[in-house]
Amino acid sequence: MAVRELKPGIYSVGAIDWDRRLFDELIPLPDGTSYNAYLIKGSEKTALIDTVDPTKEREIISNLKELGINKIDYVIANHAEQDHSGSIHKILMIYPDAKVVTNPKCKDMLMDLLLIPDEKIITVNDRESISLGDKTLDFILAPWVHWPETMFTYLREDRILFTCDFLGSHLATSNLYVVDEATVYEAAKRYYAEIMMPFRMAIKRNLDKIKDLEIKIIAPSHGPVYDRPEFILNAYKEWISDEVKSEVIIPYISMHGSTGKMVDYFVDALIKRGMTVKPFNLTKTDIGELAMALVDAAAIVIASPTVLIGPHPNIVYATYLVNVLRPKLKLASVIGSCGWGGKMLEHIKEMLTNLKVDVIEPVVVKGYPKEEDFKSLERLAEEISKRTTQLKTIP
Repeated sequence: MAVRELKPGIYSVGAIDWDRRLFDELIPLPDGTSYNAYLIKGSEKTALIDTVDPTKEREIISNLKELGINKIDYVIANHAEQDHSGSIHKILMIYPDAKVVTNPKCKDMLMDLLLIPDEKIITVNDRESISLGDKTLDFILAPWVHWPETMFTYLREDRILFTCDFLGSHLATSNLYVVDEATVYEAAKRYYAEIMMPFRMAIKRNLDKIKDLEIKIIAPSHGPVYDRPEFILNAYKEWISDEVKSEVIIPYISMHGSTGKMVDYFVDALIKRGMTVKPFNLTKTDIGELAMALVDAAAIVIASPTVLIGPHPNIVYATYLVNVLRPKLKLASVIGSCGWGGKMLEHIKEMLTNLKVDVIEPVVVKGYPKEEDFKSLERLAEEISKRTTQLKTIP
């Protein structure tokens, strides 16, 4: 990624990863990503805000050379995860006088993860500042916005908030700033769903910490920069609210057609009642799409056949993810089938301990669904429809 100037003396010096398709060996990246780092040249000192993934360290070094940077005084580490901190060692080799500036918890993690020596690190606490001469960096601790050691850096004079992972998007784009809001909205929502959603309550607290700041630009460490900060802040306020949409999510697997027939019938029953339904066939689903759907949904109905005595393994995986992502779902149920019996239903219920949901009576049938089973599906659809209308929903 070429060097781009955000404002006089402030530069984007990170890297675009056009080809990356998997993050943490788990999260699909259909649109690639970027590792944003920012250089701030003050009248007296120079600071680098975060670094890049080790696979892209040549790019950041080339960008710093292009700017003619002979000295870096501070490397600000907002977050210890290696896609942002992984090139710190290389930066310290090239700029041996630089000191890493971070909070005490992040210091411990950098020493554990990257073996950065104690003497190279300066620690700051919440609301402490460092002067670069004519520019001032204020540090705002934001624990559990993804990891426990996260912090933000606020460039006081230019009103720029550097948020690292928070408010970012996995999106490889040549645009420095947000141009296509619809595309960025989808990428940012996927990012929130896959990474930030488990920390919804912590995000509420940390948004409160920055609500009185005058912010002209939000510069995250993934995706484009927001020169209209209210765009992403308003999106997050909706995502973290307790309000839901009248949507039912149905992750499902069908082995011999019985569960599939139940899903088809149930989807139609919900549609007839005016519900928005999003079925996800787990043999074909991008798990990130399922995560995105969970951000706003009112209800989830997990549909599984019985394999031996339990749920299908793909259902186990999806149910585990739903549980750890902790979406704001209000209602849950299970439908499915078995050949002779088993504990499919019990296993699924045991895996949803993190969800604060009302569980509506499931519909589990033996063999192929019969007339009375379809009537039970009608009752389940009616109950979900009725209960959803009583919830506080997003228009």
